[in-house]
Amino acid sequence: MIRGQLSMKAGSRVSIVVPNYNGIAFVKACLEALTQDAPEAEILLVDNGSTDGSRELVETQFPQVRVIALDKNYGFCRAANEGMRAAASPYVILLNNDTEVLPGFTKALVSALQMEPYAFSAGAKMIQLHCQEKIDDAGNLYCAFGWAFARGKDKSVEYYEKADEIFAACGGAVIYRKAALERIGYLDESHFAYLEDIDLGWRAKIAGWKNLYVPEAKVLHVGSGTSGSRYNEFKVHLSSRNSVYLAYKNMPAFQLILNLPFLFIGFGIKYLFFVKKGLGKIYRKGLKEGLLMCRREKKVKFCWKNIPCYGRIQLELWINMGKRFR
Repeated sequence: MIRGQLSMKAGSRVSIVVPNYNGIAFVKACLEALTQDAPEAEILLVDNGSTDGSRELVETQFPQVRVIALDKNYGFCRAANEGMRAAASPYVILLNNDTEVLPGFTKALVSALQMEPYAFSAGAKMIQLHCQEKIDDAGNLYCAFGWAFARGKDKSVEYYEKADEIFAACGGAVIYRKAALERIGYLDESHFAYLEDIDLGWRAKIAGWKNLYVPEAKVLHVGSGTSGSRYNEFKVHLSSRNSVYLAYKNMPAFQLILNLPFLFIGFGIKYLFFVKKGLGKIYRKGLKEGLLMCRREKKVKFCWKNIPCYGRIQLELWINMGKRFR
């Protein structure tokens, strides 16, 4: 009885946003699990101009879900922002359409932000749906090589069962404090997709907020459900482009100069990796476009009061280099 009351209370204080683009293969299972776990929550599905019938399926079979229909595919970031801005609750969960939440998911994420007033976000433990003995993501880290990576990828689900502070939460299953979103800004739509969650978590850290990992919130994840695979031209192109922009945008000049040797090494290693995958040309194209983005897009405004935050972030970037190779 107490557990049910707590779940209902948590659900009534949260909105859940599910971006969707041609997700006919996933969206029904996603919403079935979600409506069972959070029957009191406001659920919004933002459709990016799908042509496969997935929007119509939701409108027909899930009348409790509010559908926001966009006229074309504006990318993950735009769809997520449309939903998060429309959300009426103080906490907003962002969830991929190729996920299935496990019982207690919503309550665990809401409770994490309620218990930690300085937490901006809290990420779930993501488990590979087609290989449920393995982790898909246990919080995202970023290092001075310019690499973002998922903790625990392909490791046993028995690991990462302890709550922790992370660099950023994966945008596939995360809760945000909406009041903080209004202050630091929503997802950067210049990204279109990929690394936008790292950027948002980084901006929060610069402003003094924390990003948490909550292993009690578990979700099954197909992975690359929309783009098709872990390594493909679409993903490599956007990820390489956005990786350049990400570092430029969030590092003030002195920090960029400090990290330039590491960034050159990191991008060089990644280039050789993708050459072996037959995607070297796509990776180079993305890097060039990223440099052009740096010329036209705005940096995060530097404030002297945030110097202690920049110092902590830089230390984390160096420490995470070691973590990447462990």
